[in-house]
Amino acid sequence: MKISYNWLRQFLQIDWDSQKTGELLTDLGLEVEGISRFESVKGGLEGVVVGHVLSCEQHPNADRLKLTTVDIGKGEPVQIVCGAPNVAAGQKVPVATIGTTLYSKEGEAWQIKKGKIRGEESHGMICAEDELGLGNGHDGIMVLTETLEPGTPCAKVFDIESDEVFEIGLTPNRSDAMSHFGVARDLKAGLEQKEIQKELVTPSTSNFSIDNRSLKIDVEVKESQLAPRYCGVTISNLIVQESPHWLKNRLKAIGLSPINNVVDVTNYVLHELGQPLHAFDASKIKGNKIEVKTLPAGTKFKTLDNVERTLHEDDLMICDSEKPMCIAGVFGGVYSGVTEHTSSIFLESAYFDPVSIRKSAKRHGLNTDASFRYERGIDINLTEYALKRAALLIREIAGGYITSEVVDLYPKKPQDRQVFLTFDKINSLIGQEIPRDTIKSILSSLEIRINNVTESGLGLTIPTYRVDVTREVDVIEEILRVYGYNNIAHKEKLTASIAKTSRFENHRIQDVVGNTLASQGFYEIMTNSLVPPDAHTQERDGEKITMLNPLSSDLSVLRTSMLFSGLQAISYNHNRQKTSLKLFEFGKTYHKIAGENQERQHLSIFISGNRAADSWSVPSKKTDFFYLKGIVESLFDRLGIKDVEIKPCTNTVYAEGLSYEKDGNVLAHFGLASKSVLKTFDIKQDVFFADFDWDSILALVGKQNIVFKEIPKFPEVSRDFALLLNDSTSFQQVYDIAWKTEKNLLKKVNLFDVYTGKNLPDGKKSYAVSFTLLDEKKTLTDKQIDKIMAKLLTQYQKELGAELR
Repeated sequence: MKISYNWLRQFLQIDWDSQKTGELLTDLGLEVEGISRFESVKGGLEGVVVGHVLSCEQHPNADRLKLTTVDIGKGEPVQIVCGAPNVAAGQKVPVATIGTTLYSKEGEAWQIKKGKIRGEESHGMICAEDELGLGNGHDGIMVLTETLEPGTPCAKVFDIESDEVFEIGLTPNRSDAMSHFGVARDLKAGLEQKEIQKELVTPSTSNFSIDNRSLKIDVEVKESQLAPRYCGVTISNLIVQESPHWLKNRLKAIGLSPINNVVDVTNYVLHELGQPLHAFDASKIKGNKIEVKTLPAGTKFKTLDNVERTLHEDDLMICDSEKPMCIAGVFGGVYSGVTEHTSSIFLESAYFDPVSIRKSAKRHGLNTDASFRYERGIDINLTEYALKRAALLIREIAGGYITSEVVDLYPKKPQDRQVFLTFDKINSLIGQEIPRDTIKSILSSLEIRINNVTESGLGLTIPTYRVDVTREVDVIEEILRVYGYNNIAHKEKLTASIAKTSRFENHRIQDVVGNTLASQGFYEIMTNSLVPPDAHTQERDGEKITMLNPLSSDLSVLRTSMLFSGLQAISYNHNRQKTSLKLFEFGKTYHKIAGENQERQHLSIFISGNRAADSWSVPSKKTDFFYLKGIVESLFDRLGIKDVEIKPCTNTVYAEGLSYEKDGNVLAHFGLASKSVLKTFDIKQDVFFADFDWDSILALVGKQNIVFKEIPKFPEVSRDFALLLNDSTSFQQVYDIAWKTEKNLLKKVNLFDVYTGKNLPDGKKSYAVSFTLLDEKKTLTDKQIDKIMAKLLTQYQKELGAELR
C-alpha cells in the first residue's frame, strides 16, 4: 500500500523527516518497506527558468530556424536557436539552461549542452509543453504570463510538487489502516506516546446541502444481509473533464492514473478515507431506480474492461429496473460508467458483506482497490460521511448541483462490541507491568472508549472501524504495539516447557531419512503441489481434484503423483547445465476416490547423471538402476523394515521398475523413468525415480523389533561357485534357493560377476556367486563346508539345470 507523505500531513501537521516518520510507523505495526520520491514533473524542472525574448530574427543559414536573444535573469542575455513557429520578441518563455536534464515521454534523460546549430551558437532551449513534461502540446513553445520576472524558476510558476511515498506492507487484518486517514490516526496515537500532541484534522462536510430535488433515484435493497447499508445521492449539471493538478498529483503519487474529475474524486476519497465509492451515469439508469440484488446464474454482464462475464447466482449486483450495472463492491459495468458526455450522476457509498465480495472477486478473477477493502471489512459508520465528502469535492471541481436527498438504507445497526480487559491478563501476556494510566492513555488515543474502571480491569467499547479487534487479547495487542515492542525489557531468565513426544513421530522419522539421504549427497527440494490439468502424472484409481478458484490455469489441479513436480525441477536444472542431480522431497498427493477427497504422504527420490562429481583420481560413473536400488534398500534397513517382498512394477511411468511390498501393501516402487515421460519435459538423459508411500512406512516403523546380537567369536568362511545357467534365470532365484537349502549356517549370498558371450553355449550365462558361512558356536570344519556346498550345487542342478564351469 502506498501512502503519500504530503497527503498524510493534511491530516496531521508533522514536521519530521520521512525517515523518522517511517520508523515510527514501523514500530506501530505499519511496516514501511521503502520510501520513494515522487515529482509531478520528472526532474522537478530544475534548471528551467523564465526567459524574456528580447529579439527574434531569421537564422542566416536555415529557413525554419530563428535566432533569438533571451534574458534569463543572469546579466547578459544569451543567444538561443529556436525552431518553433510561434516564437516572437517580447514573449516570456520557459528556458532550459545549459546543464539542465530533461526527460522524454519514455523517461529517458537528455541534457542541454552548449552547441552550434547551422553555424550559430545556442546557449539553451526554449521549450514546448511536452519537452518539459507539462502536457502533450508540441505545436510551438509555451508562452508564459507577461508579468513574470526573467530568471524565475519554472518550478514555482507551474507549482511543481515533490513528495515522498511510503510503501507499507500492511497485514490483512488492518483494514482500518488502508487509507491516509487510517494511517494518520495510528501515527497520532504513536506521537502521543512520545508526548507529542497533534490534532487529527478531518475533512469537514458541514457545508453539505441539497441545492434542489430535481433528480430522484429510488433505491431498493433486496439482499439486506449482503448490503447492510447503502447510501446514495444525485449530482446534476456537472462537467466531466480533466482533474485539477493537485488532485492528479495526489493520485499519481500513489501510482494511480487520473481518468476524469468524477472518477478521480471517487478514487481520491477511497484512498483518503478507506471507503469505496462508485459513480453511475444517471441518464443510463433505466426507470430512475437502483435495485441491489442477485441475478440468476448464467446471466451475462460486460464489465468496464470490456470483458463479458457469466454471473454466479450469489454475485451481488447493482441493477436498474432493466439490467445489471455493476458487480457490487468489485467492478463497474461498461454501459453505466461516467464518460465525457455525462452531465448527471448517482453517487454510491455502501457497506457490503466481506465474504460475499471476496467470493465474487475470486470467481471472476478481479482484484480492485474497492474489493481489496470490502473483502477485509470497512467501517459501516463511515459510509454517509464519505458520500458527503465525495459529493462536495465533485461539486467543487466539476460544478453542478446536489439534486436529491441522501438515500441511507441502514435497517439494522450493529451493536457496539464490548470487551472487558483485565490488568492481570495484560501483565501475563506482555510479561511486564505497564502503568495503568499508560494503558488508559493508549486506549484513548486509539479511540477505544473506556466505559468503566474497576480494580481488576476496564470495560471497553471498540470503535466500528476496528473490525479485527473482537477479543481481550486483540486489545492487549493494540496496547503493546502502541506502547512499543522495543520498550519491553529482556528477562535474564527464560522458562520453557519441553514437549514429550515419541521418537516415532512423523517429523522425527523424516529427519532420520533426510539426514541419511543428505549424507549420501542428496539435496532436499520443495515443489508446488498444484499442477496443470494435463500434467503427465502417475495416477491411482480415482479422479483428479480441481481447485475451485485457481490462481491460474497452469496451477489448477492438485497433483496425483510426486513425479511431475520432481521432473519439473530436474528439467529446470538441466537447462542450467546442472546435469548430475540427487534430489529428494517429502510431500503429498491428492485423490478423489468414490467421491471422497483423500491425501497421501510420500517420499520421492530423483537421481540423474553421475553418482559423484568428476575427479582426477576417480573416473566418473553414471547412475544406474542398481545404485537407486541400493539407496532404497538402505532406507528400509535404516528404518528397521525387513522381510520386504520384491515384485516387478508394471507402472507405465517406468521403462523398468521394481515394487517393494509387505503384508499386501506397496511400500515403494522405483525404476528408470520412461522416455515418453521424460520427453514431455525435454529431458534427454536418464532419470531414476523412487516413490515411497510414507503413510504405509510410518505404520510399520514403530512396530519393528530391534534385536541386538553379540559379535561372533569364530571366523566366517567364504566359498564360490561359477554357475552356468539359462539366460532366463535371475539372481533372485539363485538367492532364494540358497536360503531355502541352508538356513542355519549361511549368512550371505553375493553375485560378484556376470559373464555372457563367446566360449559359452547359446542361451547360457555365467554367474559368479559367493556364499558366506558361519557357526556362531564353533569353528567350521572342511567337512561341514563341503557338505553344505555339495547340497547347494545339487539344488541348483535340480531346480535350475545349473552346471559348474
